[in-house]
Amino acid sequence: MMTKRPPITNRVRELRELHGHMSQAELAKAIGVTRQTVIAIEQGRYSPSLESAFRISRVFDVGLEEVFGWEA
Repeated sequence: MMTKRPPITNRVRELRELHGHMSQAELAKAIGVTRQTVIAIEQGRYSPSLESAFRISRVFDVGLEEVFGWEA
């Protein structure tokens, strides 16, 4: 049985590229998670906590909905 991906989409990888080619490790350190967590978020295999989502949006200085979307 395949596990269903969460219906949350994100632009984390794109925003990292636009933000001076920030590495996954740099983003992870900035928001207080592991690089593996950032990878899982980018691949859509993991939805971050609300706190981490806000931290990501603050790192890129954009609104939450510019980083994350909802596919209901």
